[in-house]
Amino acid sequence: MSAVPDDRLKRLLGTSELAILRRRLRRRFERCTTGEEPERFRIGNLSAVEHAALAALLGRSPRFSASLEIDVGAVDEVVRRAGIASSFRAALEQLDGPIVSLADERTRVRSEWSAVVDVCRHAGLRTFLQAPAGIGLLKRLGRSDARAAMELCRRAEAVLFRLPTQSVTRAQLAASVLGDAHALDAGRPEAALVLAVLRQSAARSGEVVTDVLSESAGDLSSADDLSEDARDVWARAGVLVNELARPVLFLNLPADGTGTVAVVAGEPGYLSLRTLLGSAPVWSAARRDIFICENPNVVAIAADELGSRCAPLVCTEGWPATAQRLLLAQLTAAGARLRYHGDFDWPGLRIGNYLVREFGVAPWRFGAVDYLAATATAVAWRHPLTGVDVLASWDETLTTIMRAKQVAIAEEAVAHVLLPDLDSS
Repeated sequence: MSAVPDDRLKRLLGTSELAILRRRLRRRFERCTTGEEPERFRIGNLSAVEHAALAALLGRSPRFSASLEIDVGAVDEVVRRAGIASSFRAALEQLDGPIVSLADERTRVRSEWSAVVDVCRHAGLRTFLQAPAGIGLLKRLGRSDARAAMELCRRAEAVLFRLPTQSVTRAQLAASVLGDAHALDAGRPEAALVLAVLRQSAARSGEVVTDVLSESAGDLSSADDLSEDARDVWARAGVLVNELARPVLFLNLPADGTGTVAVVAGEPGYLSLRTLLGSAPVWSAARRDIFICENPNVVAIAADELGSRCAPLVCTEGWPATAQRLLLAQLTAAGARLRYHGDFDWPGLRIGNYLVREFGVAPWRFGAVDYLAATATAVAWRHPLTGVDVLASWDETLTTIMRAKQVAIAEEAVAHVLLPDLDSS
């Protein structure tokens, strides 16, 4: 096949007006596997120029028709006799380059991506990629380049083989394993793939996690800060991300020994994610009630009124962040009975639903009867109830009454009701 199209061939089929026609003709050959040829086919929706070119090639009448039937063998013979190409296919290739069989290309691509999975040594990564959604995520991360995806898998599994670890910062892990302290930052493909595998492993072990792929797609964001879910996933693997951010406020938590929770009895203290993962406090919490409040003011009031007599108290400070969630998980594992009270508003109920679902928390004076009593006495702390309604999973009547009254009550307003429960004397 000549590298330069014959001038007669260019005049016959190579003009710009016939580019669309040539693409349509090439598709007929692309649909065949290598070594096969279409015998005959009909091509329709022809323009006058396209019909004239094909009629001249086929030796047909120049009278216009919107469609023509093409006998490929006959066209092969025409172009061979004219000495302009060895076949119809060869003529099209001279004009626009090689024709690649779509079936062969699909087979080649499948083979390439199968090879990517086959070379993975980490069991969790292999399991993840064997699912269509998993390989789909990898293709997005690798920008549909199998070789780039293979390198990405190599880097991801190098990280996965180091997990779980204990109290290692994300930057340290990235630097030691991948030679780049930012390689596992939010928005990096290595981080997204590792997090997806960790989420799947957690789901397979029965842990409640958010949707593996939707969250991992979110990890492709270029935002500097990770979602709380991603922080939790890293934390479960022993990796610290912003380990000093949002420490958890507590009062009188029962820990074995004094080295891990060095605070004065009766005084509020803070535990960072770094401490919870690195120092690994041992909690003496089996069959003990540990109370949870939403607002720091409640902790301050309890410390002022009860001091060292106050029962163990943990504060979520609004929606619980990673440190708060990790502490509650540790206390649950230690056998504690967790009880929650929050603001009588929709965010407070939303937090309650989360804690009940994730940690088996029981409500603490946080039902319909308690709300009605608060609306009758806490006049100074009342404000309009706004936002989207939330159905309290532990007491649907609470939601019904809150909808009817449209009054929100801050938790501080009922601190005097909570204190007797906290008094351990």
